[in-house]
Amino acid sequence: MTQSTDVFQRWIDEVWSAGRVADDLVADDFVGHWPDRDVRGRDELAAIVQTTREMFAELTFQIELGPLRDGDFVVGRWTGVGRLETGETRFTGNDILRLDGERIVEYWTGTSTA
Repeated sequence: MTQSTDVFQRWIDEVWSAGRVADDLVADDFVGHWPDRDVRGRDELAAIVQTTREMFAELTFQIELGPLRDGDFVVGRWTGVGRLETGETRFTGNDILRLDGERIVEYWTGTSTA
């Protein structure tokens, strides 16, 4: 497994699946770009991850494509499955990570219901 694969796998497994934002994975000056706002720093990232995870009784993610690396950028596609009161829901996303070494400094997301 390459280092960029490790970073993307940790991003999906640790951050989104488990809700942990590790200092050695996400940089102090992290900026995440969502369609309606920017998130700055690990604390704001942890808060948005927690808010997302609290919407579901269960939430899992599976990498579908990638990651692909070009210079400082790592890109991958994933599928999420969550359980709501109304039943299971599926959604897909494309994440673009910009790395400084092996730490994530910037993030762009694109998510839609499957």
